[in-house]
Amino acid sequence: MRISVIGCGYLGAVHAATLASMGHSVVGIDVDAAKVDQLGRGAAPFFEPGLDELLRDGIASGRLSFSTDFSDASCAQLHFLCVGTPQSKTSDGADLSYLVAATEALLPHLADRAAVVGKSTVPVGTVDMLSGVLSVRPDVLLGWNPEFLRQGTAVKDSLVPDRLVYGVPEDGTAITAALDAVYTPLLAAGIPRLVCNFATAELIKSASNAYLATKLSFINAMAELCDATGADVKQLGAAMGLDPRIGSRYLHAGLGFGGGCLPKDIRSLRVQAAGLGVESVDRWMDVVDSINRDQRSRTVGLARELCGGQLGGRRLTVLGAAFKPDTDDIRDSPALDVALQLAAAGAHVTVTDPAAINNAWLRFPQLRFEPSTSQALEGAELVLLLTEWDEYASLSPADAGTLVRRRTLLDARNVLDAAVWEAEGWTVRGLGRAARATATGPKTTSTGPTNPGPARLSPAGYRPA
Repeated sequence: MRISVIGCGYLGAVHAATLASMGHSVVGIDVDAAKVDQLGRGAAPFFEPGLDELLRDGIASGRLSFSTDFSDASCAQLHFLCVGTPQSKTSDGADLSYLVAATEALLPHLADRAAVVGKSTVPVGTVDMLSGVLSVRPDVLLGWNPEFLRQGTAVKDSLVPDRLVYGVPEDGTAITAALDAVYTPLLAAGIPRLVCNFATAELIKSASNAYLATKLSFINAMAELCDATGADVKQLGAAMGLDPRIGSRYLHAGLGFGGGCLPKDIRSLRVQAAGLGVESVDRWMDVVDSINRDQRSRTVGLARELCGGQLGGRRLTVLGAAFKPDTDDIRDSPALDVALQLAAAGAHVTVTDPAAINNAWLRFPQLRFEPSTSQALEGAELVLLLTEWDEYASLSPADAGTLVRRRTLLDARNVLDAAVWEAEGWTVRGLGRAARATATGPKTTSTGPTNPGPARLSPAGYRPA
């Protein structure tokens, strides 16, 4: 099929490249000339594993191109709207202005009986609004096909999705057939397909994200209870996950979620629920959001405790800037939020990350950034693991111990084997994982003084370096 993808941000670039890999002829349209130029050279303007290769293959085959001119979409039979719907600057609701503007710009270039299909995450009622924009073209088909991409695995999620959802009108035979033609290889591979009304299709992505956010916030609330009782949240989550009714996914306690999707989606859902008078969802999402935000201040508090009650003047190293591993996205990054709070408290903070350093430095020049993990660790009095990149999970505690000033580690993602690190003389703490005495006792590093021992220190008990 001849397809256009309107909006070549994270969603659009991935969708365009994967459609081309299925054999379709695809043009991506975006108003950002620099982004279009970069994509046209086969390079994504953001970090996503496997995407650059897919872009280069599509361009080399002649099936994939990018443009800033909406008229280049005029030959397409089907148009996917992949425009961003960020949180509004004046409320918690979604800003749909970019989506409306893109639809209006596309309108003059729609061929007869063309299909327009939205993929963006939107509040219920958006399709009705866009139907008004397209009302001058009653021959145009309209559908909604929500996306379920996860950053870091977006290419796989597009090529081997969990499900396909079509939102269609009451007589949706034609738009269903058009989408079936797009996804023929996926349907032939047995990917489940659900055809539903517009309201369901509009709601399903937000509802899915709200449920995932609920599981994450629940286990983080349990982590706080574990800290109060001496229980271990990692063992608690593992035991809960063995119950098939619950499952283990998203029961991993830590610093909490961020990024451009979950936070804005649960807030948008709150706004929708409040507007419809559904107070239970409004209150529920408020609690979920609050628990998640509190994890960041709890992490700062634990860092202060590990520094003997005083952050001012302490040299801290933050491992991670992206909101999650395998991406360079720093939107609403818990790691950077914590780093900023630590710096505001007077700490000397160095942040490192395998992919997000440039984005973070441009956004937060007040922080110090170091691309080399080894150099970032030099002289640190406290190390905070805030984004669970594989390279941090596989760090050697012995090697890291020769670089730092104090062997004290706050694993805010609970991904390290604390016993292994403690055997090398490190004091290790995590959220929901009570301090425990090490069997080997403290060790002296080659570059600093003796490790101060157990994590629960009073300000008077802190021995400054």
